[in-house]
Amino acid sequence: MSVAFARAREAAELGEVPVGAAIVLGGEIVASAGNRTLIDRDPTAHAEMLAIREAARVLGSERLIGCDLYVTLEPCAMCAGAISFGRLRRVYFAAADPKGGAVEHGPRFFAQATCHHAPDVYGGIREAEAAELLRGFFKERR
Repeated sequence: MSVAFARAREAAELGEVPVGAAIVLGGEIVASAGNRTLIDRDPTAHAEMLAIREAARVLGSERLIGCDLYVTLEPCAMCAGAISFGRLRRVYFAAADPKGGAVEHGPRFFAQATCHHAPDVYGGIREAEAAELLRGFFKERR
């Protein structure tokens, strides 16, 4: 989770919403990323999506079986779909996202009958730290 937080802080320094993600396999970090939607001018350039793409490239497979995702904010529906299709084993997230989250909030993607694969999910890890990072970022913008 520390690497995910480092990527979130780097994203904030670049003016991006401070969300970071890291993918781990067998105790080794395979990929990590921070949000890049503004820099890349790409609405799909969420930290999770970028980390999943990189992990798939590094591992040479679209199936990330045995991989765990650490992310600083509850994944949205788009990212939850990618997590499911990528067959990630576990998702660990820091702050809940009642407005845009899709794991424990909103559509609860992994609980849907149409979900192909549901990872184990663990939320609230370093939640206060993630919430403060996000609050501080948006406070500066107002």
